[in-house]
Amino acid sequence: MNSPIVVRSGAATHAGLRRPINEDSHLAQAPLFLVADGMGGHAAGDLASAAVVEEFGALLNRGRIAVDDMSAALERSKARVDALPSGARPAGTTLSGVAVSDVNGAAYWLVINVGDSRTYRYADGALDQITIDHSMVQEMLDNGEVELAQRVRRNVITRAIGAGSTGIADFWMIPAEVGDRILVCSDGLTNELDDERVREVLEDEADPESAALRLVREAMANGGNDNITAVVVDAVSVAVEAPA
Repeated sequence: MNSPIVVRSGAATHAGLRRPINEDSHLAQAPLFLVADGMGGHAAGDLASAAVVEEFGALLNRGRIAVDDMSAALERSKARVDALPSGARPAGTTLSGVAVSDVNGAAYWLVINVGDSRTYRYADGALDQITIDHSMVQEMLDNGEVELAQRVRRNVITRAIGAGSTGIADFWMIPAEVGDRILVCSDGLTNELDDERVREVLEDEADPESAALRLVREAMANGGNDNITAVVVDAVSVAVEAPA
């Protein structure tokens, strides 16, 4: 089956310098590129993130993925995470990423997000954050409470898969263009590197695997206070809309 977007991709992950285990899980295989960040401090965060990635992995045999496919995988993921053994607090995970999709034959990125992992698009020298953090900090910023947001812990999230949350996801359909570079990452990366530094690395490193590895290395050099995962996806060719 022909894919609407032919891609090259690379990925890197590390537990960081402060955490005993890596609770991040990721998927980096066309047509699906995801990062799930098991919630630190919760029981079995690594099992939660792995379960979600495994459920979405069932979509890998498709040339393109529709919103209904992603929604069904999300529901299966919620059931898997909710069924995990829980201690004082139930397991949970974030989820962010992109799938190859199309509209009337034209290539689109299908983006999904729950929590504060992020998906970015780098194109024509500019880096744009597609997803919106489901976090206490983001809600305060949206309400204009800038000073208060600066005093709140950045890792307090308002949505997750599991952890007693509804797990409602945001979806976006973004037209794809040749030269697009997509970055999917856990907050262990964005808490250590600002957007401008991320943009510079994506601009400097032509190979997606090299870009992912460098982002993780630089996040570790800047503190490495959390698990760090980066998935980089390049659009090599894209399909145009089928003729009427």
